[in-house]
Amino acid sequence: MAFNRFRRAWELPGGRIDPGETPRRAAAREVLEETGHPPEGQLSFVGFARFSLAPDQHAEYGALFTGRAADVSPSFRPDDEIAAIRWWDLREALPGRLQPLDAYLAELSGTTLPSTRRGTAGG
Repeated sequence: MAFNRFRRAWELPGGRIDPGETPRRAAAREVLEETGHPPEGQLSFVGFARFSLAPDQHAEYGALFTGRAADVSPSFRPDDEIAAIRWWDLREALPGRLQPLDAYLAELSGTTLPSTRRGTAGG
């Protein structure tokens, strides 16, 4: 999970697809940009979500991918967007606010992380 400074909440790494980029490549790029860690191997597509964003309730779509990554590195450096990163095992509460959509998508992925991967990095 990544703590977004602007929304002041924990979120799954993600973002928009750049021109000419595939959804899978965009997901890998966003994980690297937001956490400093590239995914290990190929990301697996697990589904997509359609949701409405306030205030005008416009529709957005997101592709959900799962994969593996190395443990959270103590060398993570916060930047203008991301203040901290950490593993979340879906069972324990995160410190601070959690984006409800991201929590729901994490649950839908069917992936839980081993309890040994609950370290934090950042500040």
